[in-house]
Amino acid sequence: MKIAVAELANISERRIERLVNPQLNDLPPFLSPSPGLQSGAMIMQYCAASLVSENKTLAHPASVDSIPSSANQEDHVSMGTIGSRHAHQIIQNVRRVLAIELICALQAVEYRGIEKMAPFTKEFYTEARKLIPSITQDRIFSKDIEATASWLQQIDWNSFIHRSLPTT
Repeated sequence: MKIAVAELANISERRIERLVNPQLNDLPPFLSPSPGLQSGAMIMQYCAASLVSENKTLAHPASVDSIPSSANQEDHVSMGTIGSRHAHQIIQNVRRVLAIELICALQAVEYRGIEKMAPFTKEFYTEARKLIPSITQDRIFSKDIEATASWLQQIDWNSFIHRSLPTT
């Protein structure tokens, strides 16, 4: 499970890189409102890459580090508690990487044109922008990342999707 969940963040971070890298798109470098003067989302991409790297270490199977315990009565210990703690941390890290991707995607869509969005994604954009302000100048993004990660965890996705679907 740890490897599979960690891979979600790996894929997300690669999408973030595509959003912030002007060699891979026609958006402003790092989605900055003033490229060259302001960093925009540059540090958020660093943060995402760091979390992905940490996940790779945490995904290492805890069971391979088994140490006999209880006066050698338990000669093979699963280290399941370590594995579960690492899985929990990976999930927290993935949520933060997905939050960073959302922040970057919201900014990118502003450059592309909000009016071009489909109704569902436009509604999601509107809801997300109530929480996450547009990047108009450099700021500390840690509060945005944490708030977004929390919001992503709390969204009732079934309700959100169903209210956005056309009624027949």
